[in-house]
Amino acid sequence: MYEIDKEKFGGFVAQLRKEKGFTQKELAEKLFISAKAVSKWETGTNLPDTAMLMPLAEILDISVTELLLCKREEKDMPVTQVENVVKTVIAFSDGSSQRGVQIKRRNIAVVAVLVVAVLAELVFVSERGLLNDDILTFEVIAFIAALYFFIFAKEKLPAYYDQNRISTYSDGFFRMNVPFLTFNNSNWPHIINVGRIWAAVSMIVLPILYLLVDIFAPKIWMAADFVFILLFLCGLFVPVYIVGKKYE
Repeated sequence: MYEIDKEKFGGFVAQLRKEKGFTQKELAEKLFISAKAVSKWETGTNLPDTAMLMPLAEILDISVTELLLCKREEKDMPVTQVENVVKTVIAFSDGSSQRGVQIKRRNIAVVAVLVVAVLAELVFVSERGLLNDDILTFEVIAFIAALYFFIFAKEKLPAYYDQNRISTYSDGFFRMNVPFLTFNNSNWPHIINVGRIWAAVSMIVLPILYLLVDIFAPKIWMAADFVFILLFLCGLFVPVYIVGKKYE
């Protein structure tokens, strides 16, 4: 089976891009990805997903086979060589799937650690007589968000998100509607990361904030609840909007 040399592949892509007169940003825009992703290909840090191979080859005006071989072919290749390239694509796809499984397992472990930490915090809060419906409600919402962003969220959006300006995303129970922001595969990975950070921080920090209010300012509980709700909501949607706009 043909083995893909990341550095050779990256150098070949960079060469073809320059021949076409594209900058990394322009190539990225044509593929609806970030310029950083193209940079990683060209430096040999990463290889593109298998779904990117065909559109990348079309934009660079070569065949997928030539792209994988990292060279132009002047004549038809022998059948055995074509078969090796096909096997490479299959292995390439399997490798991506394996990486996806590993990432999913890691994310499940992260959520498990968060749950253990939060349960310990809630026991401590309960012992001080501070456990109430507000804390439990916020923690349940944050936990559901953690489950979604870490485990169930799709890493890629359907192609029609890249072809249209869509400000609403729906996936099962999860709904997101951000006015003046369009979702696409350039900003979606960054939005998912914001959701993960927000869910983790919310789960861990909220009980601590309640404890601090009880210790240092016990007379402002009503105002504290309002502030917590405001921070809880703005802590997600404001960063989502900022990051989404940056990579839109």
